[in-house]
Amino acid sequence: MASEDRRSRRTRRLLREAFVALILERGYSAVRVEEITERADLGRATFYTHFADKDALLDSVVSELIDEMHLRLQPLMADSVKAFTGKPVLELFRLAAHEREAYRVVLRGEGDGRALRRFTEDRASAAARIFTERAAAQGVTLRVDADILARAWVGELVATLTWWLESGSTLTPEQITGELVNLSLRGRYWASGFDDELPVRG
Repeated sequence: MASEDRRSRRTRRLLREAFVALILERGYSAVRVEEITERADLGRATFYTHFADKDALLDSVVSELIDEMHLRLQPLMADSVKAFTGKPVLELFRLAAHEREAYRVVLRGEGDGRALRRFTEDRASAAARIFTERAAAQGVTLRVDADILARAWVGELVATLTWWLESGSTLTPEQITGELVNLSLRGRYWASGFDDELPVRG
């Protein structure tokens, strides 16, 4: 049984790696199951033993990324409820660096955007919960609706993460997280080079 599990995991990994590579080369819509199995050096029957079609394989890629992200971020969430630490952001960038190709597929919106929507919804839901719990823990009231606040934050994060992965930026996860922490804590006005307070207009 253990050997079968290892063989199954290896087969799924080979299919996933071949699939992701082909998407980045040609785009999701152009990739056929036959090409995936040829690249993975596996038979078509083997593919269909594990996945109903390439949509199911894409869903599996996203599920694995989200599951790994939850596993790595969950221990950091308790501190995030108390204060904005930036640690979950740093961990996300580290994960994306480790799984660069798979994250690029998701963030590009391959598969009619289904993977990106799922990833974004997952992050927005988590962010809204954290913002709400943090406000309650600190005894303050959110000035912006939690869902709007979360989607603005996640949109900014996704756009930055996409640029970082696609541009070949030399910024480290630590450096880019530091920039995002400053932006979050001090705001765009400060980030644009002005003083912390907005000018008073008479």
